[in-house]
Amino acid sequence: MSKTRAGTEGTAPKQFKAYPKYKDSGVEWLGEIPAHWDVKRLKYQATLNPESLPEDANPDHEMLYVDIGSVDSLGRILEKEELTFSTSPSRARRIVRDGDVIVSTVRTYLRAIAPIQDPEPGTVVSTGFAVIRPNEAFISGFASYALRAPYFVERVVAHSKGVSFPAINESEMATYEIATAPPAEQRSIAAFLDRETARIDALVAKREELIKLLQEKRIALITRAVTKGLDPSVPMKDSGVEWLGEIPAHWEVHPLKRAAERVQTGTTPPTSDAVYYQDGVVAWYGPGSFGNDLPLGAPAKLISQLAVADHVARVFDPGSVAIVTIGATIGKVGFMVRGGSCNQQITVITFNLERVRPKFGAYQLKSFEPILRGIAPNTTLPILDQEEIGSLPFLLPPLPEQRQIADSLDDTIQALDAVIERLRAGMKKIKEFRTALISAAVTGKIDVREEAA
Repeated sequence: MSKTRAGTEGTAPKQFKAYPKYKDSGVEWLGEIPAHWDVKRLKYQATLNPESLPEDANPDHEMLYVDIGSVDSLGRILEKEELTFSTSPSRARRIVRDGDVIVSTVRTYLRAIAPIQDPEPGTVVSTGFAVIRPNEAFISGFASYALRAPYFVERVVAHSKGVSFPAINESEMATYEIATAPPAEQRSIAAFLDRETARIDALVAKREELIKLLQEKRIALITRAVTKGLDPSVPMKDSGVEWLGEIPAHWEVHPLKRAAERVQTGTTPPTSDAVYYQDGVVAWYGPGSFGNDLPLGAPAKLISQLAVADHVARVFDPGSVAIVTIGATIGKVGFMVRGGSCNQQITVITFNLERVRPKFGAYQLKSFEPILRGIAPNTTLPILDQEEIGSLPFLLPPLPEQRQIADSLDDTIQALDAVIERLRAGMKKIKEFRTALISAAVTGKIDVREEAA
């Protein structure tokens, strides 16, 4: 009996041995484990939430705060927020130490689980995490992988309660069984996984960097096409706008509102009237519908035709361009391919078709995303008003040239996106293999003791 390991790029697959003898773990989610391993409930192998900041802590106490959104699917803590006790949210309370593992108990579908290694003084995490401190027989390095194994994580997710913010009680999580090897073997497994996941993570990082570069290239190509045109030999003139620089001499520059039929904000049907959300057929977009791509992503909800008929939802035509004008994703631009409705955080431009080809207008506003973010006030809740949007300088080539630029960008972006999608698909497979490797090692499906040595 052997297990195959898919090799990284340029290497052949490798065979792992299985253990010589197995037994039934007695746990449906776990299956068989090596005969000399044990199964114990988490509460007998670790302490949960051992330390918290007191409510009467010094208001000037400085902390580095980790929220659930700061942990990615690979178990990396991406950022820490510098706060004082007096300015921190009430959930910023749980103290962590080296060797702890944090497991999200709120929004468990995010699978935000991370080991704590040499934390900086004052590091605290959200009460949305369970802080798990392994005992001497549950080696910290092994625990950090065991608590990320699918048999544990999927059980947490499946037993979480709630729709928008599914959560699990920590006392229930503490009853879940964990498979453990003898301490020396745990160390070997952890050392093996440290090495192998580091190799995999380096490969993922390279692909992420390449995707980032391709996305930057995409924006650069869009910006050049919509501000300079496709013919590098045409005469140029000063646009009169510093950040636009020179533009083709035969192009015009006008405030965006002169190129638009309407500049309007979205609307939200009263949530108290469930009938507006039943049998929904009209796409209703929110800030989460905006991404790096030009077309809007999935709508936040579907609303009913009655909401439109009762004039509690404003519907915009296909070809309109939506801009997030309130909140954290301010400045994001999306093209409404099929039209639809949206909420009040979004301003929608409907172009004058005698002056603007909608796809060209969408590409031009997409290239303005950094400018839109730059002119937004640096406040807790930044807002761009309709006047600021309508006053943006907007470039108007002749209509046939607008169509030519939009068609050219469609072809170029489609080719770039195909490359990005292949990279993402490959990266997904790499991450799936990483998860499978961790699972196989911490449940004893493969014997990595020789590999670790």
